[in-house]
Amino acid sequence: MITIDRHDPYAFQIIPSDMTTDEFLQFGMDNRRELRLQRDKDGNIHVRTLLTFDDGKRVGEFIAEVNMWCRKNDGEALGCRAGFTMPTGAVRTCTTSWISPERIAKMPDSERERFAAIVPDFVVEVFTKSDRLHMLKEKMLEWMSNGVRLAWLFDPNTETTYIYRENGDIETLKGFDYVLTGEDVMEGFEFDLKLLKNT
Repeated sequence: MITIDRHDPYAFQIIPSDMTTDEFLQFGMDNRRELRLQRDKDGNIHVRTLLTFDDGKRVGEFIAEVNMWCRKNDGEALGCRAGFTMPTGAVRTCTTSWISPERIAKMPDSERERFAAIVPDFVVEVFTKSDRLHMLKEKMLEWMSNGVRLAWLFDPNTETTYIYRENGDIETLKGFDYVLTGEDVMEGFEFDLKLLKNT
């Protein structure tokens, strides 16, 4: 069944009732060039189109900064096309993420060729034209409830940053004049929000 979201011309959903994990993986591989796919805990598959130029630039800034930090430290940094299988069965993606060596060590090698059953320590989400902010906020809570330790959500339209911490704290920052840190999750990591301006 295919439903078109009339309120969002950049997005639509496919809602199958019986797609298995292996079928979803194959579906994702078959459509990897055109679509960004996620599956929620109820089995609904959310499909998003490719990014606009400005959205792609913002996403690229985060991927680059996380990768540079990871190369000097340890763990694994992943881009926006990586899928993670949550304990709830949901398969989610994010703008970029980092996974600690401790979590990587517990992941079987067989998971590397799948939407890995592992939850990142750190995730970033950037609000784009194919997103709805209230749905992204719900997704951030889902990340945290499944074991993410630190998460950032950015709304470039209003220059608002939401910081989610594992103790349940949610901090809101107005304006892109801050330098964020990885706190005790990614020690030494910094991101200057000015990189998101004028894009």
